Amino acid sequence: MFLSVCITFFFLLTPFFVLTVFLSLTADENAAARRRLAVRTTLAVLVVTFVLYFFGQAIFDIFGITLDAFRIGAGSLLFLSAVNLVGSAKAPAAGEGDVSVVPLAIPVAVGPATTGAILVMGAEGADPSERLVGLAALGTAVLALGALLYLSSPVERLLGKQGLSILTKLTGLVLAALSAQIVFTGIKNFLDL
Repeated sequence: MFLSVCITFFFLLTPFFVLTVFLSLTADENAAARRRLAVRTTLAVLVVTFVLYFFGQAIFDIFGITLDAFRIGAGSLLFLSAVNLVGSAKAPAAGEGDVSVVPLAIPVAVGPATTGAILVMGAEGADPSERLVGLAALGTAVLALGALLYLSSPVERLLGKQGLSILTKLTGLVLAALSAQIVFTGIKNFLDL
């Protein structure tokens, strides 16, 4: 269970698209500056995803949204993100100052679709052991993304721009399948009521 949840979270974070944007935003930086930015981005993603994972059910309760309704909405958003990745995903423009939180952590790594999926996955785990496994898997996935960013220069040399583009599109295909599963689960549960 841990491995499958970890892989799901890893693909939700769209690691190869994040890496492409990271490389684009740090093109003029040296390796040490890239590594420092990778650490800050990883910490920001970790904080954001843990908050979403832990407080998903509370957010649903506050707004009176059922988990299945949110599944359908989040799955639909995730599908649109998947289509964007398979098509020609565009990197956001860099603003002034530190880019580790905006745009790298939010919205590149944790955009609206990823937010919705993490909220749903956090709310699904009612059993404390399931939540602990989910939390460990989420932390591992974020650290794997961080390692990818930390090693961005060697990874870029190894894969090249074409390789990163292919991996981004494959990530989009996996997300499309995941989004369909989330929507189908929401519809099935909604119709079973």
